Amino acid sequence: MKRVEIAELESQLARYLRAVEAGAEIEVTDRSRPIARIVPARPAQAVSIEPAEVPVASLRSQRQRPARWRLSSLTLLLLERRRCSRTAPVATRGSRVGG
Repeated sequence: MKRVEIAELESQLARYLRAVEAGAEIEVTDRSRPIARIVPARPAQAVSIEPAEVPVASLRSQRQRPARWRLSSLTLLLLERRRCSRTAPVATRGSRVGG
């Protein structure tokens, strides 16, 4: 794997991208400290659609039992949103996340 400093990568970006396209892996360093790796993109795999095991129409007529939660679905959703909003830093215009 080839190691390259940020400044070198910036000045020779096209050359390094051609090398990656040909199969090379590039490790990007900042003051000799690895910070990123550029690897070739994997070719897109074909999507295969498999038929359902049972016809969907037969599932529509079945009635499922309601969930037996102590709280309503709406309450659980609101609690989850509130919990996530407290743990994830939110970036506002002109601010830096985590900094």
